[in-house]
Amino acid sequence: MFDNTFEKTFRRLSTPFFSMGDVFESPDGGSVQTYGPYYYGYVKTIGEDGVPHVTEWGNAKPGGMLTDSSVRDPLVDVSTNEKDGTIKLVSEMPGIAKSDIKLNVTDNMVLISAEHGDRKYKKKVPLPSKVDENSAKAKYTNGVLELTLSVAEEKPKGKIVAIE
Repeated sequence: MFDNTFEKTFRRLSTPFFSMGDVFESPDGGSVQTYGPYYYGYVKTIGEDGVPHVTEWGNAKPGGMLTDSSVRDPLVDVSTNEKDGTIKLVSEMPGIAKSDIKLNVTDNMVLISAEHGDRKYKKKVPLPSKVDENSAKAKYTNGVLELTLSVAEEKPKGKIVAIE
């Protein structure tokens, strides 16, 4: 089952990407001047439930237009620790100083942006569950950003009605 799921996911992600080479050729057979870098990739992880998860990253995603190559899409890994009730984001952003990083945390999204000289990174990361923005703790060492957030407690919706 795992191999079959991975094979289907690989084909879905790679087929449009390989046809993207047509973008770099002109109709008369000459080459078109391009500016880069253009990159694309995906990360396959297996969740705690045993189901494989595939995450895309890069600035040249298949089937879409090429984006601004001056802004890089950092590789971000999101993991949930249900025992501790935390969500941890790990992002690779080499060549950036700690003071250049800006993090904006909402209850269900994290916006990571950084700029140092010609290196620019930007990514919106959806979170698997709502978090407490005030619990955010970030650490940046050797090009790796680690952000830890506490999962917000679900408050019951509705109103308690007294019985007469």
